[in-house]
Parts: sequence; C-alpha cells; structure tokens
Amino acid sequence: MRFERQSGVFLHLTSLPGPHGVGDLGAGAREFIDFLAQADQSLWQFCPLGPTSSAHGNSPYQAYSAFAGNPLLVDLRDLADRGYLDGAALDAPDAASPHEVRYEEITAFKESHLRDAHERFVADPNDGDERAFEAFCETEAAWLDDYALFIALKAEFDGQLWTEWPHEIVTRDPDALDERREQLADEIQYHKFVQWVFDEQWQAMADYAAERGVKLVGDLPIYVALDSADVWSAPDVFRLDENNQPSEVAGVPPNPGDDGQRWGNPVYDWDTIRANDFGWWIQRFERLFDQVDIARIDHFKGFDEFWAIPAEADSPAAGQWREGPGREFFDRIRAELGELPFLVEDLGFLDERMASLRDHYDFPGMRVPQYADWCEQGHMYQPMHYPEQSVGYTSTHDTDTIVGYWRELGDRQRDCLKHNLGTDGDGIEWDMIEAVWNSDAVVAMTTMQDLLGLDSDARFNVPGTATGNWRWRVTSEGLEGDIATELMLVTDRTIR
Repeated sequence: MRFERQSGVFLHLTSLPGPHGVGDLGAGAREFIDFLAQADQSLWQFCPLGPTSSAHGNSPYQAYSAFAGNPLLVDLRDLADRGYLDGAALDAPDAASPHEVRYEEITAFKESHLRDAHERFVADPNDGDERAFEAFCETEAAWLDDYALFIALKAEFDGQLWTEWPHEIVTRDPDALDERREQLADEIQYHKFVQWVFDEQWQAMADYAAERGVKLVGDLPIYVALDSADVWSAPDVFRLDENNQPSEVAGVPPNPGDDGQRWGNPVYDWDTIRANDFGWWIQRFERLFDQVDIARIDHFKGFDEFWAIPAEADSPAAGQWREGPGREFFDRIRAELGELPFLVEDLGFLDERMASLRDHYDFPGMRVPQYADWCEQGHMYQPMHYPEQSVGYTSTHDTDTIVGYWRELGDRQRDCLKHNLGTDGDGIEWDMIEAVWNSDAVVAMTTMQDLLGLDSDARFNVPGTATGNWRWRVTSEGLEGDIATELMLVTDRTIR
C-alpha cells in the first residue's frame, strides 16, 4: 500500500487527560482528537490496547490478550450517563494524578465501579443494551469466550501464571473447562460486559476521529505474552511441549557491544499455522482493523526470520535463527484483507533479507534521529537522508524525549547535529520536528512530550526496566491552542 504524505502525533491512551487517574475513551480522547484536527494532523498513533498486568509493569506489550481491550480505558462517565453508575460515585479517587498513572490504586478504583455498573446492567438494562450485548458476545465469541474464562480463572487461581494452574486446565480438558464455566458464569459475564462497553466506546471514539479527518494507527506486537488468553486458548499456534509449556521463547541474539535479549514470549509454530491457512493470524488482523485504520508491526524482522531460544536457557546466545513465514504470510493476509496498511518497525536487525521483504510490499520502515551519527555524512538516521517510503519519528515510546536526548548527547555529536540542522539548540524539539517534517519521509510523527519540550522525566518507557514505565500523562492545559497552531504552521509549509 502506498501512503499519501501526512503527519501525526503519538500518544498512548493511558496518557490522555481525564478525571480518574488514567486516560480513557471519553472526553479526554475527543479533546486530543480536536487538538490533532486543529494542528492539521491526520494520524494518531498509540500502543497496543490489551489488558495490562502489574506483574509485567503494566506494559501494553505484555497484555493478557491481543484481542481484548484494557478495562482501565473504559469511560466511567459514559456508564453514568447510561444510568449504570451514580454520578456522585465518579469523584476522582484520592490517588488520581493529572501527570501520571498510579496503576495499583486506579485499577482498584476502576474495577469497583465497573462491577457496580455490571450489577445494574444485569438488574435493569436499558432498552436495546441487552440485545446489543448479546449480539457482541455472539459476534466476538471466537476470542471473547476464552478471554473471559481465562481472566476469571486468573482470579480463581490467585493470579498465577496459567502454566501453573491445575494440569487439566492447563491442557484444556473439555470436561474440566465446562465445569469451570458453570462455576464462574457470573464472573465470565462480567468480563464480557466490560469488553462490550469498551467496544462500544471505542467505536464511538473512532467515529469521532473519522469525522475530523484523523486516522488511528494501532500497534501489532509480533509476539504475545506467555501469560495470555492467546497462548492458553490456542496452544497449537505456539511452540509448546506436550504439557503446554514453552519449548522455545523469543528474543534477539547478541550484537557487538551487548548480550542480546531474552524476551520470554513463546515463538510461533509456523508449520501448524500454515497448515491451518494462517487462520489465527487472520482473526487477529480482522480484530485489529475493526479498531484502527493503519497498523505498525513491531519487530518486523520476526516475519522474515526469528531468534528462538530454548526455554530452559538463560542466555540469548543459546538461540538460533529460524525461518519465518515471509511472503507467503503477507500474500495470504492480503488475499483476505485486500490492502495492507502497515508501517513496520525495522530497527536493530536491518539486513538485506528483511529489507527485501519490506520493500516487496512497499511497507514504510522507521527512521529515528536519535539513532543518527550526526558526524557521519549521509547517515541513514539523519532526517535529510530519509527515503520517501519511510516513517520519520522525532522519538518513540521506547526512546528518550528529544530534549532528554539533546542533554545527554556528547559534545562532538551535539556540534555535528547543530551543523546539520542549522540550530543553536535553543528550542531543539521544534528544530527536530521541522527537520523530520521537512524530510522526504511519506509519514512524519512526533510525540506529545516532544511537542511540549519535556525532558527525560517525561519519557514513556525505558526498555529493559520493569518499573516506573507507561505512567506519563498530558493535561488538558498541555493541549491548548498555541502548540496546535505552531504544529499546523510547520505542517502547512512542509507536508501539505
């Protein structure tokens, strides 16, 4: 798919403004969409939408499901408007901060209100809501039934990793599962209710964005978390042993200067997936494109070849490269979906094989100036050298902010950056935005933190760390018109 030249802003939904300590799908989301429209931006990019876990630092890349929505994002005010919550119950919790998400306290607050809303829904649903809920449960049954049971079982077994559950549940004995479904029927219905509300609110928000000319850019991590409904409910899709325990896990091999990474996600059994005509993946893409217009594929390298580490090995060096599905996969997805509106993360292992796969489908890859050698003439991550079929970012959810990056840059690199961008460093964030916007990249992206000129304290995630991430939030004051006007002016003289 060839994209038109356009630009946008990255902001994850938890970072939106709102009264209850975490961003949601209500007024704060619409406020940000209005900001994008005022700034003449056509794209809103965010992280995966799945339910997160405190055990994994609330990372959206280690979710309980690749299909379900995060209950924390449900707008409680909408539930009050429907009569399922009392307005007086929607006062901000004491722990709520406009600047950061305090997950432990906010999760308890949100769940308490969602359970209250479910009780009222069961007792006295509004006209049409009961039918709409039943229709949603029927339409989405392929993933919803197993997800709701999985989350109910997580509570039943005190949050244990599913591989530590009773053997008959781990191996999905039909009689044992039927018995649990009957025992946990009320809890299962509650989790389905939350997903129905999320879905309705999401579609309303997406419609609002479409009316204002803003397309939604979702994120597709190639791997799913081991502790997820996805792996538990579809063990044949993954390389598991006869007891449904991972036999190999994902990561990347050592590079000069590092030890590699062992991510721990189970890798795919591509032979079985291929034998089933890629059905699980088609279902995953169909769900994703029910929600978004464009998808960024994380770790695109894994579709070409992937690093598989024996599950019992601690060192990433113990792994080996295995063949991915390559063109056969994308040809099958294209036959099912038509166009392939993908941006791809091709950082880290940008070799000839992966580049060939990417370029065969005209997928724009990522270019991030924070990876540039500013003193090397023609370096690929300098904005003036971005190719047309690429996405230029000022920073990403995994990097420092531009201001933070600038402050940590060595003297020689800083001098070379000044020379390349013609800047004295005063207002470096806007100099970098303009450089990326002025590049040949078909898509230009920045972050809300860079627009606000914030330093490292506002970065969203530090890879390789387990705590303190995914917390930053923007306030309504941060979305005021001056920044939108300045971004509009940059866009009008570079993109339009």
